[in-house]
Amino acid sequence: MPIADLQQSAKQIANFLNSVIHLGGLRLKYRISASAPPESAETGGAQVLNVELAGPDAPLLTQRGGELLRSLEHIAIQILRLDVREHDLVSFDALNFKALRAQEIQLSAETAAERVRQSGQPFSFPPSNSRERRMLHLAFKNMEDVESASVGEGQERYLVVYPKGKTHLPAPIPTMPSRSGYGSDRGNRNDRGRGDRPRRDSGYRR
Repeated sequence: MPIADLQQSAKQIANFLNSVIHLGGLRLKYRISASAPPESAETGGAQVLNVELAGPDAPLLTQRGGELLRSLEHIAIQILRLDVREHDLVSFDALNFKALRAQEIQLSAETAAERVRQSGQPFSFPPSNSRERRMLHLAFKNMEDVESASVGEGQERYLVVYPKGKTHLPAPIPTMPSRSGYGSDRGNRNDRGRGDRPRRDSGYRR
């Protein structure tokens, strides 16, 4: 469903960013606007609040795969109390990071698909967020000889690409992100047998 009050929501995001910029001593400025959603979004046609950040400290936002940029976006989503199905209604960007990332994802999809075609074996991507997994799903949707599925839960959820009609094949388990509180078995995830394979769901589950 759409954001009930775009103007009020934009004001809440602005207040949040003003606090972050002031308290962090960051040299950043921002612009908030509303627009139609991209084709890859699942917003039901609702308008998206776009937050464009710029300034001398903007490169800090895009380091480590845009980790800080995504964190700010996630906090803004929580401030607006959006349902998980509405997360695409807010989009943070800096230095055209998301467009460049989309190109990288498309290239990664094409490279993985070619690898699967040649080897006849599944290929697993590293764990990623729901938005990037959906972009990968869309890329593979246009390829007739491969298909994709999401595997795992939470931060360890990742995408696997299979030869068409061969999702029964065992897929390699990628290196999982480190998480505090895990025991010494964290490094042994790649030792699972076929009987311990994670649950797999096809499609767009987020």
